[in-house]
Amino acid sequence: MTDMQQMTQQGRQIEEGSFDIIDREIEQIHGGHDFSPAQWTVVRRAIHTTGDFEFADLFRFSDGATTAGIEALKAGAPIITDVTMIKSGLSQQRLSVYGNQPHCFISYSKVIEVAKKVGETRAIWAMRHARDLGLLDGAIVGVGNAPTALFEVLRMVAANEAKPALIVGIPVGFVKAEESKQALTEQSAVPYIASLGRKGGSPLVVSTIHALLTESV
Repeated sequence: MTDMQQMTQQGRQIEEGSFDIIDREIEQIHGGHDFSPAQWTVVRRAIHTTGDFEFADLFRFSDGATTAGIEALKAGAPIITDVTMIKSGLSQQRLSVYGNQPHCFISYSKVIEVAKKVGETRAIWAMRHARDLGLLDGAIVGVGNAPTALFEVLRMVAANEAKPALIVGIPVGFVKAEESKQALTEQSAVPYIASLGRKGGSPLVVSTIHALLTESV
């Protein structure tokens, strides 16, 4: 066994040990949970990522959301993100199983130019750019930072301009983050995974997609 293989095995053992602790504490201290097995894989990984058991109370899933996400991943769906941190955080090894390609257009010169010209956020125009390229239909959209990106995707869905397979909406912050996630949970046109309140962030979008990839095997 090489040093790298040993490190990988040790890492997996540590992760599995952490999951065992989370499972035990959620039962003994928090009285269990009502999530399906696939949903719990998502929530447990979120708790593992943050060390915060409150996410067991904050996560919301539309009916069939995990199934929709898993089927989209298996079909090779692109993953559209609001910030490069999500794109960078996704495991290329895991994505390569089904050929899923992550895209983020927040730093594209055209997006920056148009957003500056009209006085809107780059996050809005990054999602519009993805739409114009035909990437949003059937995609998994992950928003962990910019509520304006989530609001824009919801606007496009309502206007029949885009039809993602799944929206993972977990933006963090104090300005419009909570409102954008509430709006996501109030629509029924597109399956969603969300975390209510101010907490969230790009690492949780990454952990959610990784959890769905784990469930897809």
